Amino acid sequence: MEYVFMGEYDIIVVGAGHAGCEAALASARMGNRTMLFTMNLEAIAMMPCNPSIGGTGKGHLVREIDALGGEMGKNIDKTFIQSRMLNTAKGPAVHSLRAQADKHRYHIEMKKTLEKQENLDLKQGEIVDLIIEDGKVCGVITMTNTYYKAKAVILATGTFLRGKIFIGDSAYSSGPNGLAPSVSLSDNLKKHGMNLRRFKTGTPARALASTFDFFKMTEQKGDEKIVPFSFMNDSLEKEQVSCWLTYTNEKTHTVIRNNFHRSALFGGQIEGIGPRYCPSIEDKINRFADKERHQTFIEPEGLDTEEMYIQGMSSSLPEDVQEEFYHTIPGLENIIITRPAYAIEYDCIDPLDLKPNLENKYIKNLFCAGQFNGSSGYEEAAAQGLMAGINASLEINGKEPFVLDRSEAYIGVLIDDLVTKGTNEPYRIMTSRAEYRLLLRQDNADLRLTEKSYRIGLADKERYDKFLEKKNLVDEERQRMETTYVYPKEANPFLEKIGSSQLSNKATLAELLKRPQVTYDNLAEIDPDRKQLSSHAETQLAVQIKYEGYISKQLSQIERFKKLETKALDENMDYSKIEGLRIEAMQKLNQIKPRSVGQAGRISGVSPADINVLLVYLEKMRRKKV
Repeated sequence: MEYVFMGEYDIIVVGAGHAGCEAALASARMGNRTMLFTMNLEAIAMMPCNPSIGGTGKGHLVREIDALGGEMGKNIDKTFIQSRMLNTAKGPAVHSLRAQADKHRYHIEMKKTLEKQENLDLKQGEIVDLIIEDGKVCGVITMTNTYYKAKAVILATGTFLRGKIFIGDSAYSSGPNGLAPSVSLSDNLKKHGMNLRRFKTGTPARALASTFDFFKMTEQKGDEKIVPFSFMNDSLEKEQVSCWLTYTNEKTHTVIRNNFHRSALFGGQIEGIGPRYCPSIEDKINRFADKERHQTFIEPEGLDTEEMYIQGMSSSLPEDVQEEFYHTIPGLENIIITRPAYAIEYDCIDPLDLKPNLENKYIKNLFCAGQFNGSSGYEEAAAQGLMAGINASLEINGKEPFVLDRSEAYIGVLIDDLVTKGTNEPYRIMTSRAEYRLLLRQDNADLRLTEKSYRIGLADKERYDKFLEKKNLVDEERQRMETTYVYPKEANPFLEKIGSSQLSNKATLAELLKRPQVTYDNLAEIDPDRKQLSSHAETQLAVQIKYEGYISKQLSQIERFKKLETKALDENMDYSKIEGLRIEAMQKLNQIKPRSVGQAGRISGVSPADINVLLVYLEKMRRKKV
């Protein structure tokens, strides 16, 4: 078949979900002529599942995306309808911001941002094949028999590849939200030698707000003090809407148990592997049979719609069963369902086929991001999209890859887990996955990442200058607090009031702030000379002072970690020639081709003994060169 040439770009991005948007914006902002293809322009930055951004671990990713110059944080700050800081009863390492989004406005604002971006073209069209020559991607072919040339291509196809919807016995080809699936591209990727597998995810029903009985539920209000996601916003003011909490009960569970045989999940229709940390309601009741109830959050989908999202209740049961079990939940007895719950199955790759810069190991200049890589969630997708966009740009411009390690960012943890350990289920970030989470807090994401991004040409000068201003303010205020003394006479009435032990001698403001009862806010009572700080700066300062000892210990741990991370490994090394390695270790090392001894040590099947063998071998090679 003859194809018509339509143009040439530096970078082409396939898919305009959360990964594709960040990839395209990063590429364009770094000076590359970029094309972003989407099967439907009305699906840009779509939220086919939960209408929210952030949450435990995920909020950290959003802050890091923002610190690097990405768009997700800025966009949710424009479009949120409720904001809450989670886990505030715990330490600052696990504090995570979460915002309920107006999903339609989120899409509109992101689309406007893309449309206005210099160096970026948007195009509605389906990509059906890649042009690959001599093991290198050179362009894409569309459904309408046209082709575009490119120096690099980023695949961010989400859950569209051979998408299949399951509702009970009913199964049909579809992408999420009733959109068309992408079948031809999936078939052609296989022809190019890419190993595809099937994963599964799902979403709950939506129902009309007017049909809920909110008096039977517990109201969940937003925080009085709104903390922005983006470091570019010092503060935000907005009238917030409420979410609502209710619970399943034994009636709910009985209806579901009695219909296990009608679930696509248990009936054998679904071959894909689902997410362990976001299971369907029938999976929860099967796995946790002793649990008397499960939380159900009722969340608005936006200000201009009556639809409410029934969080925690995704399902692949038939519609009649859904009607029955939803109506057993307090407050949901009379709901009118507008969209039934469903499961969706889709093709994705094994992330072990990717380099740490998210380039495919076997097809040069082909980068992959998002759910296509086996991850789950808007935030995980956006983080990978941003890094794929950065690295595609660096690659075609002959520059070194930009790779964040596990001590630098949750993004580093996410990508390292995927490309080093792989995943057998949709991967979800969690704070527990980060070994150095006290340093990888959401409050200091800009301190960790903005300068790095500025150096590679993504973060702009406005962001960099704002970062420097905040950093200097925090440093100055910390120095002031460490050198400003208060005396028992002025401090003790305040300390008594808040239930803290009284002073017998003078103490610095910083020493007082380290006490558990003392906060930076309440300390203002005896510290009238302080400067006004933004919420971002205030949080960062308080954590630096309060947790100084723990932070120092973690910095020492990171020094030890870095020693192995800096021991580089040749990507062309043949591990079968190293005597003493176990067969499994040799096979895994040859498959993954780790870039450092540290990464090698995190590969499943590589033991500490294997690492010692590797270190001895490297030392022998070093001595031979001397």
